Amino acid sequence: MGWDGILFLFAVVMSAILLFTMIIMFSDLECDYINPIDLCNKLNAFVLPETIAHGILWLAFLLNGSWIALLINTPLLAWNVNKIVNNRHMYDATEIFRTLPKHKEESFAKLGFYLLCFFYYLYRMIIGLLDTK
Repeated sequence: MGWDGILFLFAVVMSAILLFTMIIMFSDLECDYINPIDLCNKLNAFVLPETIAHGILWLAFLLNGSWIALLINTPLLAWNVNKIVNNRHMYDATEIFRTLPKHKEESFAKLGFYLLCFFYYLYRMIIGLLDTK
C-alpha cells in the first residue's frame, strides 16, 4: 500500500467521523433530547480536536504533495483557525438558542464540505491503492 492510499484512507475515516457529529448534536438540542449546557460542553470539547485533526490532515497533504486536497482543505482550516484566534470558537449555553440558526448554518456548510471531501478522498484512496507498484 502506497503513501497515497494510507493518507487518503485516514482522510476518508476522518471525514466520515466529522461528517455527522455536530449536526446530530444540534438536532438533539432542537428535539429536546439534550439540554443547552450539555450540548455546549460536548461541542466545546469537540472544536479544538476537530481543528487539530484537520490541521494534521492538511499538513499530511502538504508533505505528501497532494496539492488539490491541500487547496480544498485550506479555506475551512483557515476559517477554524480564525475562529480560535478571535476567540469565537466556544459555544455559550446562555446564547445557544439565539445563535442556533447561525451555528446550524455553519454546521450544514461543514457537512457539505465533509461530504464532498469524503467522496474525493474515497476516489483518491482507490486510485492510490490501485496505483501501487
